[in-house]
Amino acid sequence: MVKIYIYNEMKKQNIPEEIFSLITEEEIIMFQELQIKIKELNNKTNLTRLINGDDYWVSQVFDSIWPFKTFPNFNFDNKKFLDIGSGCGFPGLAYAITHPTSEIYLVDSSKKKTDALKSIIKEINFKSNIHVINARVENLAHQSSMRNSFHIATTRAVSNPSTVSEYILPMLKKEGLGVLYCGKWTDKESKNLDKTLEILEGKFKEKKKILLPSNKGTRNIILIQPKNFCPEIYPRKVGKPEKNPL
Repeated sequence: MVKIYIYNEMKKQNIPEEIFSLITEEEIIMFQELQIKIKELNNKTNLTRLINGDDYWVSQVFDSIWPFKTFPNFNFDNKKFLDIGSGCGFPGLAYAITHPTSEIYLVDSSKKKTDALKSIIKEINFKSNIHVINARVENLAHQSSMRNSFHIATTRAVSNPSTVSEYILPMLKKEGLGVLYCGKWTDKESKNLDKTLEILEGKFKEKKKILLPSNKGTRNIILIQPKNFCPEIYPRKVGKPEKNPL
């Protein structure tokens, strides 16, 4: 009865139809539960301002999950998945809801945010095995237990493509896939990324562009992969990739 009530309440929120084409009713209910929990935690910790209406259902939920539904040549199920700078849990928790057979790692440098993520995971019945780590990825990437360990690594709303590539590529298995969330995409940005990938022994794989529902802007998704294992010196020390992109 509780789930039926939650779903009926959700239908009143004018959720964009595009959401229903991507996820099941059961997954929608879980996203509703996640929304409620984030709202509760927002009273104590400033996790996100994107929590109501289209801000939540489009800018958070839809934007997080559509890349993993739109590349038919890639299987995103049953993977070891890394979300760098997870914040309030997007895209990591969104991926956990829609890919329950995967193992998820959520990394953030803010202890307040990782404590909030642990609270969310404790109270919501996620089917995935989810780990939360309070650390800087520049340090984590030099741990043998983490480096070259992931099938998929991503980061959203953290930095420019060149910087996040330096975070992502050292974490990937040889056959792994990096998922870069980008807004506008220009020739200059493309050239900068190509230069960075050459240094990091990575390669461009594929790009897709979408207009987000409800006039929420343009999103480009860039897929990258290792050509060889990333040189051991990368990522550089904390702060260097952000201050001085390759």
